Amino acid sequence: MTDDPARLAVWNALLASAAEEMGVTLWRTSHSPNIRERRDFSCAVFDANGEMVAQAAHIPVHLGAMPESIAAVSTLAPWSEGDVAIVNDPYLGGTHLPDVTLVAPVFASGELIGFVANRAHHADIGGMSAGSMPVATELYQEGVIIPPLKLREAGRLNEALFALILRNVRTPAERRGDFDAQLGALSTGAARLQA
Repeated sequence: MTDDPARLAVWNALLASAAEEMGVTLWRTSHSPNIRERRDFSCAVFDANGEMVAQAAHIPVHLGAMPESIAAVSTLAPWSEGDVAIVNDPYLGGTHLPDVTLVAPVFASGELIGFVANRAHHADIGGMSAGSMPVATELYQEGVIIPPLKLREAGRLNEALFALILRNVRTPAERRGDFDAQLGALSTGAARLQA
């Protein structure tokens, strides 16, 4: 890119502000207290190789594991504009099942320039009880395990996948609102990077 310290500072601020603005969008449009009041979410920007280049000042444990989620969803390539991947598998860069990660590729002039991602804590992802810490003895009791899948493909929502997730939670309207907030935050981040 450049070795000029001033230009690097400008790029750093631009990328960081995109991540922060994603966070504001997610926070202001979310439906659940976990995201709206506790602010249990994180947003970040990645380059085309999946390396984190900017993050908002959110939940550090999310951000530390998020690059592994980016690596996990990279298996879904090739990417198209309008794609969004979803994953919550703790063995593929997740933290625990309620922390659901959404990832979107960002294109400029038809070329992949990077990814935007967010992770938000959903109050219920199925399982034996709602909340974060069920008295579970195995992962399957904690809720729906979502491997890397495309939630949107070329801008079209995978209605069957979305219906499957929402059918397995106790508060589907709230979950839908929070997923919509996550999708909106990705759109905000992509728009800032394309500007």
